Order: sequence, then C-alpha cells, then structure tokens
Amino acid sequence: MKPLMLHGHERPITQIKYNREGDLLFSAAKDHCPNVWFSLNGERLGNFIGHNGAVWCLDINWESTKFMSGAADNTLKFWDCSNGVEIGNIGTKSTVRTCVFSYSANMAAYSTDTQRRQVCEINVIDCRMSDSFGSEPILCIPIPESKVTALQWCPLDEKIVTGHENGKITHWDMRTGKQLNQVSGHGGSINDMQMSKESMMFVTASSDHTAKLFDTEQLNNLKTYQTERPVNSASLSPILDHVVLGGGQEASVVTTTSTRVGKFDARFYHVVFEEEFGRVKGHFGPINSLAFHPDGKSYASGGEDGYVRVHYFDPSYFEFNFDF
Repeated sequence: MKPLMLHGHERPITQIKYNREGDLLFSAAKDHCPNVWFSLNGERLGNFIGHNGAVWCLDINWESTKFMSGAADNTLKFWDCSNGVEIGNIGTKSTVRTCVFSYSANMAAYSTDTQRRQVCEINVIDCRMSDSFGSEPILCIPIPESKVTALQWCPLDEKIVTGHENGKITHWDMRTGKQLNQVSGHGGSINDMQMSKESMMFVTASSDHTAKLFDTEQLNNLKTYQTERPVNSASLSPILDHVVLGGGQEASVVTTTSTRVGKFDARFYHVVFEEEFGRVKGHFGPINSLAFHPDGKSYASGGEDGYVRVHYFDPSYFEFNFDF
C-alpha cells in the first residue's frame, strides 16, 4: 500500500507521536509550529501557533485533552487539544529538549539544555495544580555532567529514566530527586528512548550506530541491534517481536549524498534474534523520529526532508510465525 505523505512542515521533523487511541498523530519540527493529523487518511486537523523557535519535543496525555511542546525559544507550552488554544506557558533558562507526561498525566517532566552557562536540569510539575503552568516546579534536578537527551517515565510514576549525551542511562527517584542507578549504555549520544507497550522494557537509539533493548527495572542490556550509520530513533511494535530503527548519514552532508549511499531507510529487526529482516525506503534525508501505531498495523516516520510518512503493513507481514 502506498504510504501517506504528510507535508505540513517546511523544516526537518524533530519528533512524532501517536495519541493513545492512535487516531491522531502529532508532529514537531524546526519550523516553530507543531501539527496534528488524522492518522487514518493523513488530513491535517490543525496546528499549534505560538512558539518562536525550533520545537524539539512534544507529548500528549492519556485522554488526548492536553498537549505540550518544548522549544528552542526557552518555553514549554501546554495546549488544549480540542481547539489548539494555549493554556499554559513555562519559561526556562535554556532550550527545552525533552518533555513527557506521566502515565496518569498528573505530572509532567521536562529537561533543558546546557547552554549559555546554564546547567541542564530535569524539572517536574504537578499538572493538577491550577497555577502549575507558571509556578516553580515541584522537583528540580541539576545535571552538571552530561545533558539529558531522552527521558521517559517508569511504571507507577515513581521513577524516571534518562538518556544522556555521553551515552549513560540513569534512574531517578521522583520522591527525593536522587540518582538510583546508572549504566554506560552507549558509546555515543542517546538520541531517542521509547517504552514497550507494557513499559517493562525500553529501546534506545544512539549515534554509536546501535540501538539497544534494556529492562526498565534494573537497566540491564538485553539486546543490541547493530547498523553502520547513526541511529536517530527506534520504536517497538506493540503486537509483534519487532523493532524498527531509523537514522542515516549526518544531516550536514545529506545534500551531496544519494538516498542509497546515505542509508535513509527504516530497518526492521527481530527483537529476540537481533536479525534484520526488512527495509523500507522513502525519505530523502535521515529519519529523525519513528513511532508504531498503537494497534501495530502501521508506523510513521519523520525525516530531515520535512515529510511525515505513514506506512501501512501488508497483511502478509502478520503471517510470520516464529514459534518453533
């Protein structure tokens, strides 16, 4: 089936994410204006106007009522999903790099960059407080060593796990703000981190040309998926033991490289056997973000070329049987 081509951004895509039901697909890019699409037919439902810098991160709450986006204009904005109206604005000292709602959406965590003598910080706000979108965070954790480049909540909202520019992965206690555990996960910067459907495992994508599978509780490295190019994003299928990886050659040299040499295709690996079994081409430029649909029957990719592509799987994709 021919993929849906969503072209509502004029600059590279930074992150894409489905809501819980999968009927909406949210996209952020460097053009200051996040978009929301109907995932079924690719129709653009609307956009969120208000940022004055590249939007690096976004998230949608469980009920698809609130949406938040963090940008290079040193703000984290909250929006009403039903009408696109801004309902909250948190000013920061530097660029907002990551933002994630907790599972209950009672809290939200976001991290800022290390720039202009400002140290990277992890901040947590209580979304139930009426003044939380403008007041001081309930928890602030300074990160002087290596800035946070990926962040996720752990089950039960008691801990968060962060990926860092130096390749390390860290557990943080949300009650005390103290570091619980840290492992050296990668040899390069961690570009993306996504949870499995049950949140018992997560997959990381790194500039060291690998994606790795970790267990959420102990941060043990379970599997490694090797490629020959930087991996910018990785996503786990909610119904099959498959993981999709996306990346490619550095964006700075893309204009002088053909799509074949740049290796801009999405690659599918078996989660357990670590073997590549498929590739999907399409983007002219590195893939910056990947996301499986919650029903597992399609996936979306956002690239440096400014396009979001929604790929639906052929029915034969689900006929593989790996039971022996």
